[in-house]
Amino acid sequence: MTQTRGGTMDEATESAGREDGGGVLTHDVELVLVSYRSAHQIRALLENLPEELPVVVVDNASDVDGLSQLPAQRRNTRYVDSGGGKGFARAANMGARTSTHEFVVFGNPDSRPTLEHLQTLVADVAGDATLAASAATMAGVNGKVELGVGGWEPTAARALVHAAGLHKVFPRAGLYAKPAPGELLEVDWTTGACMAVRRSTFLALGCFDEDFYVYNEDMMFGRSARAAGLHEKLRTDVIVPHAAGGSGAPSLEMLRLRGAAMRRYLGRHHGAATVNGISSVLALGYAVRTVQCRVLRRTDRADQHWAYVKGVTTGRASVAGRVVMERLK
Repeated sequence: MTQTRGGTMDEATESAGREDGGGVLTHDVELVLVSYRSAHQIRALLENLPEELPVVVVDNASDVDGLSQLPAQRRNTRYVDSGGGKGFARAANMGARTSTHEFVVFGNPDSRPTLEHLQTLVADVAGDATLAASAATMAGVNGKVELGVGGWEPTAARALVHAAGLHKVFPRAGLYAKPAPGELLEVDWTTGACMAVRRSTFLALGCFDEDFYVYNEDMMFGRSARAAGLHEKLRTDVIVPHAAGGSGAPSLEMLRLRGAAMRRYLGRHHGAATVNGISSVLALGYAVRTVQCRVLRRTDRADQHWAYVKGVTTGRASVAGRVVMERLK
């Protein structure tokens, strides 16, 4: 059962637009955060944002880290218990569907946006009826732009470029974008790590596809937007850092899920021959990387690459011992 706690929706709505020390909330917006054992990250994120900003935390870990107490500690904050183990897409949708605000911004617990970042993204969507989403460009703890802040529809050619590592030479020819700050770049989809949408548009497009536990739901949303004649914008001039420590989920589970999600996405839109071909190309590329890392004694990295291989070949992945994704083709 879904439970909600916190300040009333009227209080949250009335607060939007009030002036505070961090700036002025120029649009009616709520920040949606999906948590899985991420209380420490969420508290650190909110330290840099004004309490006037409405926030909903959707908890996928059944309050194991005390997040249900957050509304009592921060104004304009809601807590939603997803029931546990629902995955990012379903939990994010829950946050958006229970919101009463005109706009929502999806954020990762380990993202560190400022109010200015959020308002820039929301202003994009508010000013363009054909824009399904505006997303920030994410940077790692080293300050460098991350690979995968957006990307393009998977094809055999793009998969081959990525698998062979040629995306480092031809950055627009692979699957995932890694733009330079300020670079003009058109992509087919954007990451949901810090992404603003008009809530009515998000709902009309069917929200994030809940067939994806995590990963590729953002790629699928981009596809749905294009089918509706809309587009997404990647703001390469809005750089939002990721904090150290991650989101709380085990990395090997996540890498296997990434591979399985890619195979599921391919299986939704292509025949078996194309699915098997692209999946095999990706598996071979990551298998070679696994061997290279073993030789260099980079054991952790090798294990991560191999987890991806297992995910993209089997289409099967588990979280905490529970299977959350099965093979389609």
